[in-house]
Amino acid sequence: MRTEIASLGEFGLIRHLTDGIQLQNKSTLYGVGDDAAALSYPTDKEILITTDLLLEGVHFDLTYVPFKHLGYKSAVVNFSDIYAMNGTPRQITVSLGLSKRFSVEDMEQLYAGIRLACEDYGVDIIGGDTTSSMTGLTISITCIGETDKGKAVYRNGARETDLICVSGDLGAAYMGLQLLEREKAVLKDNNNVQPDFAGKEYLLERQLKPEARRDIIQRLAEANVLPTAMMDISDGLSSELLHICTQSKVGCRIYEEHIPIDYQTAVMAEELNMNVTTCALNGGEDYELLFTVPIADHEKVSQMEGIKLIGHITKPELGCALITRDGQEFELKAQGWNPLQGEKES
Repeated sequence: MRTEIASLGEFGLIRHLTDGIQLQNKSTLYGVGDDAAALSYPTDKEILITTDLLLEGVHFDLTYVPFKHLGYKSAVVNFSDIYAMNGTPRQITVSLGLSKRFSVEDMEQLYAGIRLACEDYGVDIIGGDTTSSMTGLTISITCIGETDKGKAVYRNGARETDLICVSGDLGAAYMGLQLLEREKAVLKDNNNVQPDFAGKEYLLERQLKPEARRDIIQRLAEANVLPTAMMDISDGLSSELLHICTQSKVGCRIYEEHIPIDYQTAVMAEELNMNVTTCALNGGEDYELLFTVPIADHEKVSQMEGIKLIGHITKPELGCALITRDGQEFELKAQGWNPLQGEKES
């Protein structure tokens, strides 16, 4: 069954998709249903705001991305930005640009994913907009969060001798994308072939259903560790680390042998004849946290589950470099995803 979006109209669609939303946060006074949402934050909090724009054909491919997964991921990548500021996401607004290709049922699935993410992370949907689109599906999400006054962490606070840490493992989301693209190409040539994802479930999950690292922020707070600089890894470790070093006016050294890589990532890279370290450095979409801490916190962070020390901050004149397993030094370059070019930066 297919219900045309035009049969509900803009406001009817919004009512339909947001029906029954339960507000979870005290800071949300009024959500969907009026000219604007109403929020109230305590004076001892700082307000954090981030926004993300996702375009069909640029940021996602509906050939292999289910609507529910797309909705979940669209929300989570915004939550990740708030956690990367050492904050807690509280509210989102969701705006959609839709062409006539899409039905009410498609949007129900998309919203089911968004609502699931919001339930999982304790975030309120407080508004948004829908409009017609001539170019497929456009998703714009704005997320509002909070942190205690003086506890927001920026990209510009890294200092010489600070330790460089990452959460989780890197490169898996990029390998998941390569796997999906490969199977899409096979399917294009032969419709009767079934996709082969056996043993690669982790890679698909990392690409299609990433999670924001709320747990790492909680662990750092419990250990009384406040990072000096932090950001999430959306465009690749190399690119993000260069952002931190540029804004902090420092250099860095990271060590290839300490970059965390999952077994499935390594196997897939070998299968595709790709260098796994390059994938970890430049792949992007891992949504892990990259952060620096004072050297005095070495013992605390080295004992934390899910955190890996990968290097240290240096004087700016030493530049930014990767030390390979055999001791060679290579300059780090921003080769992560550049959506304005639509390809890897060189």
